[in-house]
Amino acid sequence: MPAPPLQSSQPASEQPPAQHPPVSRGTPVLAGHWGYASVSDKISDLVLTRPVHWSWLAVFIVSFAGVLVFIGAVSWLFIKGVGIWGVDIPVAWGYAIGNFVWWIGIGHAGTFISAILLLLRQRWRTSVNRFAEAMTLFAAGIAGLFPILHLGRPWFFYWIVPYPNVMNVWPQWRSPLVWDFFAIFTYLTVSLLFWYAGLLPDLATLRDRAGVAPRQRGKQFIYGLLALGWRGEARHWARYEIAYLLLAGLATPLVVSVHTVVSLDFAIGNTPGYHSTIFPPYFVAGALFSGFAMVLTLAIPLRRLFGLEDFITGRHLANAAKVLLATGWLVAYGYAAEIFTAFYSGDQFERYMTINRWVGPYAPVYWSFMTCNVLVPQLLWWRRVRHSVPLLFLISLVINVGMWMERFFIVVSSLHRDFMPSAWGMFYPTLWDWLTLFGSIALFVWLFLLFIRVLPVISIAEMRQLVRATREPA
Repeated sequence: MPAPPLQSSQPASEQPPAQHPPVSRGTPVLAGHWGYASVSDKISDLVLTRPVHWSWLAVFIVSFAGVLVFIGAVSWLFIKGVGIWGVDIPVAWGYAIGNFVWWIGIGHAGTFISAILLLLRQRWRTSVNRFAEAMTLFAAGIAGLFPILHLGRPWFFYWIVPYPNVMNVWPQWRSPLVWDFFAIFTYLTVSLLFWYAGLLPDLATLRDRAGVAPRQRGKQFIYGLLALGWRGEARHWARYEIAYLLLAGLATPLVVSVHTVVSLDFAIGNTPGYHSTIFPPYFVAGALFSGFAMVLTLAIPLRRLFGLEDFITGRHLANAAKVLLATGWLVAYGYAAEIFTAFYSGDQFERYMTINRWVGPYAPVYWSFMTCNVLVPQLLWWRRVRHSVPLLFLISLVINVGMWMERFFIVVSSLHRDFMPSAWGMFYPTLWDWLTLFGSIALFVWLFLLFIRVLPVISIAEMRQLVRATREPA
């Protein structure tokens, strides 16, 4: 059956730019036949007219209960102090720093998909970039909480901010806490600007469609206010594309710089297992690895719950799986390089640290994350696995768990046995450690559920450009 003609009877804000960016030829990335109006209807109706589904409501209630638990755990931490956690001497870093590294790594896939793949003109990013960017904002925001909670006296967190002071005592520029502040603040700022700039045409679309729908005047006012007067004029599109590309160029170095700064929190120390030059690229690869695993974890239920199989197709999931396989090999190389360096260096402390990881008290954690992060991703070599949605979802969950165990292991294993046996000790997480971890996950899920109900989960403007590019190749 021939495809329906492209629709052109939309408001001015929904008209695509006169000249869309060039795209590569190849297999269409959309399933079915879509026009401009049908794309706008399908995506905008998820926000404006679709009733709340019982499954969304159930997960929302459970995640909100988890948020309350998180608030309670943090409040008790403020009252009693970090002694409620399992941290002690010598393991002064525990779940808080491990969770921080894990969350900031999850946010890397959003920046990679949005910025780097945009500059490379990879059009398969169009269906996943919007919620990946939102994932970045939520994950980076949650990550920024943990170094503050870890301070012991978190109400003095402003000491790490470079505010003017007469005595020139603060901030301490040699402290990794200051580096983390700049890394997270820069990451959040650029990611927020990039995300909001991409939303402008879609906010105008929601404004115009809410204006003709009954009982939508409040939404029309809010979306119109956020759209900043977007009318879809040619000059608007020209400035939008220039600004979007500039922000993409600014965001691209963040993929490397942010997690490199986080890795230096460990690499500058002389603790065995921390003092390693492999850490910066190793951490960046691990961040992309865990980030793309989280993209799959979110995309698969999302497409099923809202019927977005025509937009988030099997090809999108397979491409994300290929990136997951490639970054998994980079992570495996980092593991091998770390082991080789420990034995090749001739340092007896580094050698003992490596052997202790294999057979010591935390050995079950080591072999568990090795299985999750090295062996399980090898299933993605098979095309049948890459195109099996249930298997991809299961693999992504396993990798997320494995990467969290890896972050925990990096933080704890080097501290609990370093140079002197008289200073050795163990870290045992308490109930409050677990409540804080699962509460942060609940907060992330809760924020993401709010996002998919109030904003378009897929870029309407970019999807319309993709329809045009598919029908009329450049």
